[in-house]
Amino acid sequence: MRFAHSAIFLDISGVTIQSLPPIVFGSSALGNLFEVVPDETKLAIVRNWLKEQPNPVIDSAGKYGAGLALEMIGEKLAQLGIAPEAVTISNKLGWKRKPLTTPEPTFEKGAWFGLKHDAEAAISYDGILDCWEQGNALLGDYNADLLSVHDPDEYLAAAKSDDEADARYADVRGAYRALCELRDSGQATGVGVGSKDWRVIRRLHQDGVDLDWVMIANSYTIYDHPKGVEELIAALHADGIVVVNSAVFNAGFLIGGRFFDYCEITPETHPQQFAWRDAFLALCKTHNVSAPHACCQFGIRPEGVAALALNSSNPKRVAENVRFVTETIPDDFWTALQDAGLTS
Repeated sequence: MRFAHSAIFLDISGVTIQSLPPIVFGSSALGNLFEVVPDETKLAIVRNWLKEQPNPVIDSAGKYGAGLALEMIGEKLAQLGIAPEAVTISNKLGWKRKPLTTPEPTFEKGAWFGLKHDAEAAISYDGILDCWEQGNALLGDYNADLLSVHDPDEYLAAAKSDDEADARYADVRGAYRALCELRDSGQATGVGVGSKDWRVIRRLHQDGVDLDWVMIANSYTIYDHPKGVEELIAALHADGIVVVNSAVFNAGFLIGGRFFDYCEITPETHPQQFAWRDAFLALCKTHNVSAPHACCQFGIRPEGVAALALNSSNPKRVAENVRFVTETIPDDFWTALQDAGLTS
C-alpha cells in the first residue's frame, strides 16, 4: 500500500479516494458549458445527484464558467439543505476568477456562455493556494476534499522556448508542493491531476509526484484508446493510484454532438470522425444498445479505472448516466464492434 499518509483520509462523508463510487458527477453544465443552463435546471441536476447517490462525489473546477460551477454547487446544495459532510467535492485547481473586462470571456472562447466573470491561469505554488482559497469561498459552506492541478498539459504546451518550458514545469511542481502540504496538513484528502494529455500524467508519475488519483480526459474512449494510455492506467493502478476516466464521449461528439474534444468540427473538416460515428451509431442501433451506454461501459472496462466522471445539462439523464456506468452490455456487442473494425 503506497498511501503512507492514509491516516488523514478522513471518512467524513462515507467516501474517500480509495472508495469512490463508479460515477463521479461532473459539474461543467453548472458553469454553462456550450449553453446557458437555467437556474431551475441546475437545481434539478443537483437534486438528482443526491437522489441517485446518497453521498455524491462532485467534480468541479475554477475553470468551469470562471468559478460559476463552484458557486452553483454551493448555492444549490445549501438551497436543498444538504450538510457539508454529506457530499465529497473535487476541485481541479489552476484557474482563478477575475473581472470580465471584455464583451466575452478570454479563456476557452466559444465554450462558455452567459458568464459575468473571466478566468486566468494560476499554476504555481502561490497560484494554486490562491485557487484553493477562492474555490472554497465560492463553494460557501462547503469545501473541496479532493484537489488536483487542472490542465497542466495546456499550461506546459503554451511555452514558447525550452527555457520557458522548464520554468512552467517548475511551476507545476510548485503547485504540487502546495497541494501535498494541504493534504498532509489534513486540509484535503487526496491530491491528483486532471489532464487531456495523458503523457503529462505519465511524466508527473515518472518524476515521482505523490499522486493519489488522476483524471484522464479525452484519452481513453471507445473511439480512441492508445496502447500507451492502457499501459499508463495499469502502471498507476499497480502503484495504488486511483484513475477516474472523463470525457468518454469525446466531449459529446460520439453520441451526436458537434464538439469533438471541445472543438466544433464538421464532416468537411473531419470526415474520418464522422464516418466512424455513423458506423458506430448504426451498430448500436442494430444491437439495441444506446451509444452513451456503450461509451461508458468501454470507458470503465480497464481494471485500473475506478470511476467515470459524467456530466449532463439534462436532469433526467442523471439516472441514465448511473445506469450506463453500472449495467454491463452483452459480449456479442463488443465482438461485433471489433469485427466491424471500430475498435481494437
